[in-house]
Amino acid sequence: MMLDSAYVDVTNNRDQNRFELRLSGDLVGIIGYFDMGDTPVQGHPVISFMHTVIVEDFGHRGLAAVLVSRALELAREYGWKVKPVCTYVQRFLAGSRDYRDVVVQLPRPAGSR
Repeated sequence: MMLDSAYVDVTNNRDQNRFELRLSGDLVGIIGYFDMGDTPVQGHPVISFMHTVIVEDFGHRGLAAVLVSRALELAREYGWKVKPVCTYVQRFLAGSRDYRDVVVQLPRPAGSR
């Protein structure tokens, strides 16, 4: 991974409902999210992490994990509960216990598995 000399920053672009990962100032990844609005859990807003995208030229460098980790940390700071819709976020969370307090599993509809 060649990130040693690059500056990595993750910010919340509220206008576009996404977290943005910038590498030395260049936008190279996003996590799009959706505010579920009327489904608070224990008084916390529920935000669905919908999709994670890393620019192809920057793939396979661990940037998606950096982006997801920081987005979850920011969600915690904001008092959000996160519903992981994105399969990458789901896999990331399956391998980590660090964010269990942030993640919410909403009840599944009757008859679903």
